[in-house]
Amino acid sequence: MARNGIHHVTAIAGDARRNLDFYARTLGLRLVKKTVNFDDPGTYHLYFGDAAGAPGTILTFFPWAHAATGRAGAGELAETMFRIPRASIGYWTVRLIAQGAERSERFGEPVLTFRDPDGMRLALVGVPGVEAEAAWDNGEIPQEHAIRGFHGVSLMLGDAARTGAVLSVFGFAAAGQEGDTSRFRVDGTALGGIVDLRTVGGFLPARMGRGSVHHLAFRAADDAVQAAMAQRLATEHGLHTTEQKDRDYFRSVYFREPGGVLFEIATDVPGFAVDEDAAALGTALKLPRFLQPRRAAIEAVLPTLA
Repeated sequence: MARNGIHHVTAIAGDARRNLDFYARTLGLRLVKKTVNFDDPGTYHLYFGDAAGAPGTILTFFPWAHAATGRAGAGELAETMFRIPRASIGYWTVRLIAQGAERSERFGEPVLTFRDPDGMRLALVGVPGVEAEAAWDNGEIPQEHAIRGFHGVSLMLGDAARTGAVLSVFGFAAAGQEGDTSRFRVDGTALGGIVDLRTVGGFLPARMGRGSVHHLAFRAADDAVQAAMAQRLATEHGLHTTEQKDRDYFRSVYFREPGGVLFEIATDVPGFAVDEDAAALGTALKLPRFLQPRRAAIEAVLPTLA
């Protein structure tokens, strides 16, 4: 059976300890992997998600303490949306007052928008029925209110039409229109099954920095499905991916979609339990094989998180 939707979202943060505190304590996500940026190993790469680190729940960060603040604009992933039980909107409104939480409604769903300490735009969407789903218990947030993975993402684009066509490669189809926003959805996918495309003609282009999303990754069950998606991108849309890169917990190819956002196709396999027990996810610093000889030097420059 096809498994479609969002795999993960990767963003840029500032201080690593502040980032960990906000996502693990304030939002109650599980730190499922503590590793480094493979291209800049003096920087952490932190992965947050549900108890198992399932695709569709994973938000990752490169925390660069001295990164300049990003600028919102066209050609970026503007908002990352999480699923919560509909009855929990009130609980989260109170909990996130300090983050400037504001309530609204979109596509018939209650939405709570706010920003993280680096200015990244986030939203909690009240979804009926999700209270029956399992949730990570961080020991602070009652499980009945806990986040249940991604609802979806929202992109700001100068022209959304070509991007919408590309989304079909990943199983998304048009599912509604509200003002200048077109909604695309994967039928039968609960986690990360929504992409909203907001047309913002005349905006300045986005500038990457602290609080910005670096890239958006879509799911592919395995290498064969990933290769088939890459072939469709080339033959149907004239878009070509990079060579495959091994990220230890998934294998990835990348391309720039027509609106300028960096897209990734990431395999579901092998998953985050490949190098540590499921019960111990995120507790030890994990390095790829090629960086193991440099462990002592890398640990010496990384900030202490605890």
